[in-house]
Amino acid sequence: MDRTEDQHDHEREQQDMEEEHFIDQEEVLAEVPIDGDQPMDEDDEAEDTLGEMQAGSSSHAEDNSVQSFPNHQSSVFSVAVHPTEALAVSGGEDDLGYIWDITDGEVIVKLTGHSDSVSCVAWSHDGEIVSTGGMDGKIRLWRRVGKENYRTWEFLTELQGPDEVMFIRWHPKGTVLLAGSNDSTLWLWQLPSGNTMQVFAGHSGAVQCGEFTPDGKRIVSACADGTLILWDPRSPTPVFKLTAEDGRFNLDGITSIGVNPTSTLAVVGGAAGGVRVISLTKGDIVATLGGHTEGESIEAVTFLDLTANGTGYAVTGATDGKICLWDLSTMRLRATLEHEDAITTLLSVPSPKNNLLVSASADKTLRTWDARTETLLRTHKGHNGPILGASLGLEGSVIVSAGDDGVCLVFTTEETEDGLLQR
Repeated sequence: MDRTEDQHDHEREQQDMEEEHFIDQEEVLAEVPIDGDQPMDEDDEAEDTLGEMQAGSSSHAEDNSVQSFPNHQSSVFSVAVHPTEALAVSGGEDDLGYIWDITDGEVIVKLTGHSDSVSCVAWSHDGEIVSTGGMDGKIRLWRRVGKENYRTWEFLTELQGPDEVMFIRWHPKGTVLLAGSNDSTLWLWQLPSGNTMQVFAGHSGAVQCGEFTPDGKRIVSACADGTLILWDPRSPTPVFKLTAEDGRFNLDGITSIGVNPTSTLAVVGGAAGGVRVISLTKGDIVATLGGHTEGESIEAVTFLDLTANGTGYAVTGATDGKICLWDLSTMRLRATLEHEDAITTLLSVPSPKNNLLVSASADKTLRTWDARTETLLRTHKGHNGPILGASLGLEGSVIVSAGDDGVCLVFTTEETEDGLLQR
């Protein structure tokens, strides 16, 4: 396999379901009492945090990062920034994960226990639990100790079941964790108990991408054999299934999926460059989008709110280096942005900067775009190899990247002419 194909096995693993409508209150366990040392004091003021980061900014012409984290001994496959704090978790080929401070690179916790690459990492929606998923089939979880700050963590539990973990996702509103497996199964656990809630069996290939719908009521999953399934978390029976046997849906394997903010549409990307828009309410194919190069796989999907009617844009990125912006009200291609090599990650900056898009690429750079004007605002440099993952933090003001060069870098999303961060 070439470099970009090899990344499929890792990025789609990246790339909280305690809701009353499907989880009874008696199923939810009270938080387990925790012991541990008293946490250190931490100043969590975002402005102070970002000021420290700016002060440490590199002056090297080809490195405009504000902080680096070089502790991994080989490729970093996944990174995620804490929902509110200046912390990141990263996982790599060295079988290790780390929780670290993005302002100074300090290691907060070394996350051990995996016997193979840590291919995916994620925070719970409230940032109280962090999870790592590995090619060894293990999912390991750590929990914050105390309530004063986020400097002390303890090991919580290890989940087993998948053959090889392809991705992990937390429910958007509760402590429920979803994982896709290389053995065609999809798993759902309740935390902190670690009890298995469901094992979904309906795919015929590796379940390499999946998402909770933003409203938390459904799960969308897809496999390497080209099957897309919508699930009700309460039932092991699919709500609907689309397969490659339907010629209109033959994508030569599904490589990425995304669900729009209203939980009504899924955008599905395939290994051969095809994109389909699916109605999650009807189970029908709404549109076929053709803007990427045939034979180049779709690696990333995200959404932007750029229209007055609220329909929004879908954004797709592929190994052809193209980023396509689609107006979902007309299903038309509105713009194409480009990198010099494969797109690996797309990130939408949250409101009020919801016109901003961040892309990461195998060309060793990340870029911040104004999607409304199709303008490149900033190129983020510093990596010496392909960028395999990225995450936004501190309300979208910083980007943390994961590199094939074994380094994580921190960048400010935007800069003014005087070099100060815009907020």
